[in-house]
Amino acid sequence: MTDTPHIMVVDARVHEDIADELARGAVAELDRAGATHIRYGVPGCLELPAAIMYAIRSMDFFTARKRFDGYVALGCVIRGETTRYDTICAESARGLQDLALRYSLAVGNGILTVENREQAWARANVGSVNTGGRAARACLDMIDLKRKFRLYPR
Repeated sequence: MTDTPHIMVVDARVHEDIADELARGAVAELDRAGATHIRYGVPGCLELPAAIMYAIRSMDFFTARKRFDGYVALGCVIRGETTRYDTICAESARGLQDLALRYSLAVGNGILTVENREQAWARANVGSVNTGGRAARACLDMIDLKRKFRLYPR
């Protein structure tokens, strides 16, 4: 990429240690690509799409702030004993996808949907699957694709 992308990294803090590992992978990937980034935390995965929408809508009111070129959403949903797991998984993914499609956003979805903490760590670990890094790379790749279609303003 020729221009330096500016990325919003937002992570669900419900499982703080896992969120921090996901963010570590995402930030390392963004740094490797030379992207600038700002990290925000939200209570849980259902709040991830809302946080991105706040950033988009804030441009209607405060245009002096540098806009984000892409978004990386990070979090972890661990199956429990209720059906809430299914709702959180489906609605957080749907919310991110709706935003990406409605506003032509470059969104990297790094939400883990797992059965237990061991699976979460295996997928979050920077030295293993590195889902945070993969989500950041997906975001950067989508920014690059937007440029090819001239959907990118720079």
